[in-house]
Formats: sequence, structure tokens, C-alpha cells
Amino acid sequence: MKVIVTKNYEEMSRIAADMVAEEMKKKEEFVLGLATGDTPVGTYNGLIEKCKKGEIDFSKVHSVNLDEYYPITPDNDQSYRYFMNEKLFNHVNIDKANTFVPDGTAKDPDAFCKEYEAKIDELGGIDVQILGIGRNGHIGFNEPEAELYAYTHLTGLTQNTIEANARFFASEDEVPKQALTMGIKSVFKARRILILASGANKAEAIQKMLKDRISTDCPASLLCLHPDVTVICDEAAYSLV
Repeated sequence: MKVIVTKNYEEMSRIAADMVAEEMKKKEEFVLGLATGDTPVGTYNGLIEKCKKGEIDFSKVHSVNLDEYYPITPDNDQSYRYFMNEKLFNHVNIDKANTFVPDGTAKDPDAFCKEYEAKIDELGGIDVQILGIGRNGHIGFNEPEAELYAYTHLTGLTQNTIEANARFFASEDEVPKQALTMGIKSVFKARRILILASGANKAEAIQKMLKDRISTDCPASLLCLHPDVTVICDEAAYSLV
């Protein structure tokens, strides 16, 4: 696991965007794994800028998102489909038919999860997966538990996650209590993984992830078993290591 420590969020975002762009240039039909939340927004802004300058081309890119609330409609401004449209897809030359976000309206979520996993395989796996890390070490909605799911699945949200996400909704009661998320083995299908972290509130999670011990109590720590992982974090997020 390679670690890059940056001075601030802006430098973290720039380095991550540069890395993704370099990988995109190597392969025309690129598969990009995407995450939501505040952390990757700067990286997406960097990719948008590079696309507008003609440095990278999204026309044949496919994207696969980590997760989505359940249930939620794609036109809800708190859905992850809406987020991705607003923060990336609407601003680059990507075909939205080639962008895949878990379906928060799926009538049979278990069947959908199998279909989503099959779609990842059909695409040949993910070339670069962008990840954030939760304050408790979660990745996607794979929360700390004694046992973790290997593949895409429907999961309940922890109270901590509901509380953390409540700021985006009118009230805590409106936060969906479940989510569809790729599992740990789904994430491991990516050939390269970039983990982004910024701020002192992520310092404990980064510390746990980078220890020489792995545990489902910190799902991100399992990523040390993957052959190509780069952690890009600012000094505040790295402060406890």
C-alpha cells in the first residue's frame, strides 16, 4: 500500500485527478469506479477541467458507482445518481447509458445486486476505483461488523452513518435506513484503487487502516491485501500515523 501525504485537500485532489487521467490515457474503453461524498468532489473537478481542455476523453468510458441509498429515486437531489450527474457526468463527454449506479428503486434488490455484480464482470472489471473512507473505517456502505459481505448487497445503515448523513436531508427521519453497496470482493476486482482522505476527522480511520493488523472492525484495513492501492491523504488526515 503506497501512501502519498499532501499539504491540503486541493493538493490531494490534484494528485488524484492526475493519476486517474494518466490511467485513462492508457486505455480507450476505460472502466472507472466512482465514489460519492465531499472527498472526491475536488478530484472530479480536476477531471472535468482536463476533459474541457481535451487532455482526457470520456466518450468511451464506462463508470460503476460503489453504492446508492435504498429506497430512493434517481431524481431525488440526495440520491447518488443525482450527485454523480451534478458533480461529474453533466460536465464531461460521457454517455450516461455507460454510467452505472445501483438502482435505489429496484423492486427486487437481491436480484438487482446479482445483476450489478454481473455488469462489473461483463465490463471486464474496474480499471481504477476511487474510494473515500468513513470515520469508522467503512468503505462504500461496508460498515464495521464481525462479518462482511463479499459482493454487492443490500445493507442496513448504522446509526452513526445515518447521523453523519442527516445534514444532507431535511431531518434525520428522512435519511434512508438501507443502501445498496458493492462488497469487499467487488472492490477487489479493481486493478488499481485510490483511497482519498482529508481532514482531522479521518485521522483515526487512516491510522487504523495503515496499521500492520487487519480487521473487519476497520473494513478499509482489508485493502492492504490488494496488490495496487494508493492512499492519498492530507496532513490532517495523516496526523495520527
